[in-house]
Amino acid sequence: MSYNLRHLKYFIATAELGQVSRAAIELSVSQSAVTAAIRELEAVLGVRLFQRSSLGMTLTEAGRRFLASGYDVIAKVEDSLQTSEAVALKGTLDLAASYTVMGYFLPVHLDRLARTLPDIKLNLREMSRTALEDALVSGQIDIGVALTSNITNPEISTETLIRSPRRLWLPSRHHLLSREKVTLEEISREPYVMLTVDEAAHTSQRYWARCRMEPQVIMRTSSIEAVRSMVANGQGVSILSDMVYRPWSLEGRRLETTEIIDDVPAMDVGLVWRRDESFTPEMTAFRSYFRSLFGTPQMGTARPEEFA
Repeated sequence: MSYNLRHLKYFIATAELGQVSRAAIELSVSQSAVTAAIRELEAVLGVRLFQRSSLGMTLTEAGRRFLASGYDVIAKVEDSLQTSEAVALKGTLDLAASYTVMGYFLPVHLDRLARTLPDIKLNLREMSRTALEDALVSGQIDIGVALTSNITNPEISTETLIRSPRRLWLPSRHHLLSREKVTLEEISREPYVMLTVDEAAHTSQRYWARCRMEPQVIMRTSSIEAVRSMVANGQGVSILSDMVYRPWSLEGRRLETTEIIDDVPAMDVGLVWRRDESFTPEMTAFRSYFRSLFGTPQMGTARPEEFA
């Protein structure tokens, strides 16, 4: 077993932010993915890199030494990308992103892309899933960043970068927090806040239907922050992905998450483009940036029956 750039990036983010939860938010991945990467890295190196406590993650002496080496490796990789590919590229890339991706995944990458690909102008638009699919097929945009688990048009290819698990969101001190995992049947007895943006309600209906149950919906909203506030204030519960989870509402109230026993699909995020599209150098550089961060992607072509 060996480590790769993903292990390094997860380690560095945790070292800089001091908490796995904050590193996961920064990286737009699940906490379990960060925890697993750090454990794998420690196993490869044969040393403990962090002291764990209720206050967070503190670097050990070995961790501090490895952090310096990690910075050197990342810097060399980024320099290599800029000198060998990015600096030579000058052009325009027309792309689009869905609402959730625009708000909770792309911002940190837009900043890094501006530095990695300084001479490529990104013309970015926010679109619904259907509008994004139409724009790709008609050639209005080159590439998209979207919830690949929602793509239905068979003329579009997908490349999933991350899979963000969906968990139950609960207010602090909720009685279900005493359970390590809960069932959809238990959740169905609770008042439920239903998110509707990016077809979240349609996805929810599918896994509820498979269990032949329905949630007790008290509110439908397109605002993730409204869901967060309602849950944190004890008005209901909700099932949403780790990518959009934040532990505090706008009012400063805490909310928690717990795992679900039943089969609830993850929210897949990645790149989408017209099937059989010939990649331009700008598209290739854009895709290479994400591949360098997230490793080998999962490829696919959308099929309507897979919508979940």
